Amino acid sequence: QVQLVESGGGLVQAGDSLRLSCAASGRTVSSYTMGWFRQSPGQEREFVAVINRSGGITYYADSVKGRFTISRDNAKNTVYLQMNSLKPEDTAVYYCAADRRLRVGVVSADFDSWGQGTQVTVSS
Repeated sequence: QVQLVESGGGLVQAGDSLRLSCAASGRTVSSYTMGWFRQSPGQEREFVAVINRSGGITYYADSVKGRFTISRDNAKNTVYLQMNSLKPEDTAVYYCAADRRLRVGVVSADFDSWGQGTQVTVSS
């Protein structure tokens, strides 16, 4: 099973940018569909973005479309989430997730492995 470690979170102001990284170990990340989810206090974990094994297919939540970009560097075994024009409502713990199946899922139940999360806080 792949192990995932997120990094890059922090406290920023509205309008700023952050890039989250998800480093994989144990298995090569190229064997997995990779996704980002987020969870705010008292809220359900919600889908943010997903990318297929080759990087040729991506999907985004409507709330982040046009502001966030998911990408992957299979040679570095790492997946990224570039977040621009951040808003206070983007404040959440962000989780990286891996799905060993070929599908490109957008629900948390589709994913087998999860990181511990990284906190993103956007102040107004």
